[in-house]
This record gives sequence, C-alpha cells and structure tokens, in this order.
Amino acid sequence: MTVAVVEKRNVPLVTVQLLVRSGANAESMEKAGLADMTASMLTKGTKTRTAEQIAEQMEFLGGSIYSGAGWNNSSVTISVTSDKLDQAMEILADVVLNPTFPQSELDLLKSQAIDGLTYNLTQPGFLANYVASKYSFGEHPAGGTPESLTSITQSNVLSFYKNQFDPYKAVLIFSGDITADRANKLATTSFDKWKGQRSGETVRGLVNTDLSSTDSNEKLLIIDLPNSGQASVSYVNKLSVGRTHYLEPQKGQTSVSYYPSAVLNSVFGGGYSSRLNQEIRIKRGLSYGAGSSFAWRHSFGNFGTRTQTKNESAPEVAELVLTEIKRLIDEEIPEAELAPRKSVLTGGFGRNIETTGGLVNALADLYTFDIPTTELNKYMTSVNAVTDKQIRDIAKAHLLGGDIIIVGDYSIFKDDLAKRFPNIKPEVIPAAELDITKPSLRK
Repeated sequence: MTVAVVEKRNVPLVTVQLLVRSGANAESMEKAGLADMTASMLTKGTKTRTAEQIAEQMEFLGGSIYSGAGWNNSSVTISVTSDKLDQAMEILADVVLNPTFPQSELDLLKSQAIDGLTYNLTQPGFLANYVASKYSFGEHPAGGTPESLTSITQSNVLSFYKNQFDPYKAVLIFSGDITADRANKLATTSFDKWKGQRSGETVRGLVNTDLSSTDSNEKLLIIDLPNSGQASVSYVNKLSVGRTHYLEPQKGQTSVSYYPSAVLNSVFGGGYSSRLNQEIRIKRGLSYGAGSSFAWRHSFGNFGTRTQTKNESAPEVAELVLTEIKRLIDEEIPEAELAPRKSVLTGGFGRNIETTGGLVNALADLYTFDIPTTELNKYMTSVNAVTDKQIRDIAKAHLLGGDIIIVGDYSIFKDDLAKRFPNIKPEVIPAAELDITKPSLRK
C-alpha cells in the first residue's frame, strides 16, 4: 500500500481516503453495479460494528465517512478534526479490513438502488446517458441495470471484495493538519495486517496518439418516450486517446491531449459563458442550460454534450451542437475568449485544492491513473500553455463522427428532425423496448 501525505496545517481538519485502483472497469455487464455495491457495503457492518454503530461513532467524533466506486476506482473517505483522527482511523481500517456484508443491508441497498434507477429511467436526461454508455462508448452503466442489480448476491460482493480490495492496488491519502511522521505511523498501525495476493490486477494498454480523424459521419439514435414533458439532446463520441500515456508498466504521464481537451471543454461547454450555453440558453432561450464534459479512462476518453429542451425544439438544438463543433474546428479562437476560459479552469483548480477534501480527490485522480503527483504542480502552467491550434486539432481529430442521442416524444419532433437531418436515417427505439444488455438495445 502506498501512503501519500499533504500537510495543510491552517485548519485543524484531516481528510483521509483509502483508494483502490479498481472500480466498475473490473465488473461484467451481467453484474453491472457490483463495484459500487461492494464499496457502499463496506460501511454497512463489520465483525465488531453494525452499520448504525459505524455511523453513530463517526458522528460522535464530529466526522463523516463515505464509500463508493466509480468507473476507475473505489474508495472510502473520512473527514475529522485532527485531534480525533486516531479514533476515526480505527473505524476506517475496520470497514476496509473486516466487512461482513450483512444480507439484510445488501437487500436494503439493492432495493434502494433499483427503485432509484427505475425512476431515473423515466427521466430523459438520465436515460440519454444510460444509453450512451453502451451505444456510443461500448461500456455498461457503472450504476448497473435493473436486471444486473437484482442478480447481485452476497457471494458476488464478497468475491469482488476479495479480488479487488488488495493493498497492492491501494493508496492511503492524508491531507490536512497532519505530519508525514504521524500519517505513516497511523497507516502502519491501522493496516499492518492487510495482506494481498496481487490478484485481479487491471492491465493497462498503450495509448493511441494518432490525431487523424477516422470518421465524420454522425449517427442518430432516438429513444421514443411518449408523453415526455421534455426532450434530452446529447452528442457523444469516444476518443482514441486517454488520460494516461505509459512510459513503462505502472508508471505513466498525463496524455498530451488532456490539457488541450480541458481548455476545449471550457470554451465549448464548460460553464455559463461557454459557447454551447451562450447559443442554446442565452441567445435562443431553448434550455435552462447546456454543457459538455470529458470522462477519462486509461487508454481512451468519452466526450459528451447535454441539454434538455422542449420536444419541439430538439432537432434545432441538435443542429446547433453540430454547428458549434464545426465552428470550433474551422475558426480561430480569439485570445480575448480563450484567456478567460483558462482562468475559469485555473481559478476552480486553485479553490478546489484549498480544501482537504478537494486536495485528496486531486491526488486520488493522479494515483488512479498512475501519474506522478508532481503533475499537481504543473496544472496551472499546463492549462495556460494550451494554444488555439492544439484545441482545434483535438476537436478535428476527436469530436467529429459522434452520435446524436435524443430522448423524447418522437411524434412531436419527427418531421422537423427529417428536415434538418435529411442525410441521416434515425434509429428509433421505443423506451418500453429498450434493453442495453442486448447488442440491438432492444428486448
């Protein structure tokens, strides 16, 4: 287990995260949601504490504890005042080393997850992201499907825990009012009995650095949701470059595309003053907000835009998104526009690492992708060094040829869609027939 310490002595608070570099990427489609279910169950009971006792004891210390999993990692995080850290570390170690995964707690967690997902699948915005995970990115939804969540058993959770929660894949990150000496002593006393087998290691591939565009033909997918009050409009694409370039096994550096992509997103859809929000919300009043984002994996990335609008205006919004992508590629970005968008990123980064939790999460991101922590000191310089040409090269290479996904009442916008996209034949799937576990996406 790696131990990382960042001293921040101005506030008597410490945040500690036990990070495991394995998440939904280590689960199957049939058991989608297993990683988050396993991580969430860690705080639901140990050999000596019930879920209620864990919550009560952390509350008594004036602290908090949270566990969960994303696509690339799983984690358990505590925050507490520095004078109560020793007691809080006992609880952290207990939930990581001695979970019992009680059947009653698993049943409750599954029921809550299924109920929440069932409701969310009636919401156009959520449904668009849910479908994109499989249709555009070739992944399963990290939160699972109703079928996969139902199928998860106690033995599945225990097996995932044994295979993935391994000290060889773990990083213990301390941030706040703590010295390196105290952190190392706490790490040793808390986790000295944690033995691993180097099982379930995730294999990382080399990254394709070719920036040439391979396909500029968009696809159009309609999820027909009759009587939907609004439509969700997304444009999504999979990038052939990821968060990391590997120099040698388990040692990497940030991808050359990462910082230009961050600035690209800030310009295009990253905030109120971004182009997408300006065009769709401010100038035309077609939505309450529009944005975009990148989601990174080790060897590839996902790009997506998101907005909700009236069913009648869904085709117009889809057309506007494509128009803005083309403008990003074809026209130079004025420095008067570029400089403030960089400031949005650097200012947000600076504010984020002022908190112990934000600093832990920033370090966790680097450790997840096996990137040296010295990269943290390069963020502002790297963002400010991004050029207009780099942004447009990334856009040309990786934003074309994506998928337009509209979730809404197809009968309302069918005719206008055909007029605006005469050369793209839409694939229409009724929401009631949707099944993302099938290659056809149909039941």
